[in-house]
Amino acid sequence: MIIKVLGSGCPNCKTLERRAMQAVEELNVRAEIAEVRDFKEIASYGVMHTPGLVINEKVVSAGHVPKVEEIKSLIMQNMETA
Repeated sequence: MIIKVLGSGCPNCKTLERRAMQAVEELNVRAEIAEVRDFKEIASYGVMHTPGLVINEKVVSAGHVPKVEEIKSLIMQNMETA
């Protein structure tokens, strides 16, 4: 699973990244968490308000910082079935 945090590295972006890490840890799932700061790449996802959260190349949140429980739910909804 690949989780991307889209944003400039602002405090909200850092909070989202921490919460995503916590959610992954609590769910005990394997995931790579990456920061995307390039505005062209962020725009390519259609995200105009950061921070954005992308799970397996699907934008699941933008413009706010979801709580850990919401991120856990989003991860579960977007798990790849192998």
